[in-house]
Amino acid sequence: MKNYILLFGMLLLLVLSCKTQNDTEAMEPMSVTTDTTAIANDTVRIANDELEYEITIIDPGFNSWLYSRAKPRGYYSQQYLENKNRLWVVQWNIRAMQPQRYGDLYLMQIDYEPRIDYGYEVNYMLYNYLVYFQLTTGQRLGGIVPKT
Repeated sequence: MKNYILLFGMLLLLVLSCKTQNDTEAMEPMSVTTDTTAIANDTVRIANDELEYEITIIDPGFNSWLYSRAKPRGYYSQQYLENKNRLWVVQWNIRAMQPQRYGDLYLMQIDYEPRIDYGYEVNYMLYNYLVYFQLTTGQRLGGIVPKT
C-alpha cells in the first residue's frame, strides 16, 4: 500500500500556472495546443501558450485511462467542468496543506482561479485527472464522482 501511495505521490505533478490578465483578454477566445511529444511515458501537457496556462499530468495509467474510459470531449459543458473543478480543487488544496492528515497523495496545490476562463481543453483535462485520481486512489473530493 505504501508503494502504491508513493507511486502516486512521486509521479503526480499537476500544475496549472496562470498569469493575471485584464478584462479585455478574458473576452478573447483561447487557443489550446497539446504538446504531443509530452504524451510519451504517461505525461500529458495541455497548454495555452498565448495566455500561459498549462496543465501537466505525470501519472502512469492516466493517458490510457483518458482514452479508454473518460467521456469524450463535448460530453460535458464547460460550465459543468468549471463547477466540478472549483469544488474539487478547493478540497485538493485543503488536503495539500495538511500532509500530516492526508498523507503524500496531494504533493502540491493547484492554482485554479474561478474568475479566469481557462477554456474547454484545460478544464476537460483537469476534470478528468481529478476523476481518475478519485477512482484510482479511493479518495473523495466532494460531490458525486462519475463512474465513467
